[in-house]
Amino acid sequence: MIGAILGAILIGISLGVFGSGGSILTVPVLLYLADMPGNMAIASSLLIVAFISLFGGLLATRKKLVSWRHVWLFGVPGMLGAYLGAWLGSAVDPRIQLLVFVILMVIAAFMMWRRKAPQGETIQEVKVLKITLDGLIVGAITGFVGVGGGFLIVPALVLLGGVPMFLAIGTSLMIIALKSFVGFAKYFTALTEQGYAFDWTTIAIVTVAGIAGSFAGAWISARLPRDKLQKGFAIFLIIMAVIVLTQSVL
Repeated sequence: MIGAILGAILIGISLGVFGSGGSILTVPVLLYLADMPGNMAIASSLLIVAFISLFGGLLATRKKLVSWRHVWLFGVPGMLGAYLGAWLGSAVDPRIQLLVFVILMVIAAFMMWRRKAPQGETIQEVKVLKITLDGLIVGAITGFVGVGGGFLIVPALVLLGGVPMFLAIGTSLMIIALKSFVGFAKYFTALTEQGYAFDWTTIAIVTVAGIAGSFAGAWISARLPRDKLQKGFAIFLIIMAVIVLTQSVL
């Protein structure tokens, strides 16, 4: 359990620094350090990341680092998409879900590395229909692969929504929380109907440790240059994609 706690702290740091990476770290922690079955690890990770993201998002809110307009325009359609995606994801092999996840991470990393983020302190013009549609699509994809989806939400907010990187992270955390709670609800219903029982003690311990790690992540994020943060995020995605591909798919 000590290993799981240390892993959870790393999850919190990841979410605090990048606004992403929590789910893809949570699943291996639950699989290899808490000995959960694959389907239970995927489902439980959503609830854990939901709570950690909500806490981190509230910290960002206090510092006025959340674009609430984007939270609702992107997040509400994302909740619907996450529910539909989770419905489909609960019916397929977890390896297929993770393979899709790897492909999407590589695409997102390429976009974040090559494209220039919006400059300055202000949000660019908000295109309501475009952001709403983006939220629905990203929600469906992330619900299908069983993750919070910050690896797609942050690039979507920065590159498609015109949100500066320093606002995108806090905004992403609130969107992740909304979608993850909804996605977990669908997985919970499907798995309990199949006779599975959730390990609530482990979920609670990992959640608390992850929240503690989010403090460190928020501190680190506030001190990184914004252009370096975007490049670092792209590198982080590639590293996670390689780990998932070699450990869980091949």
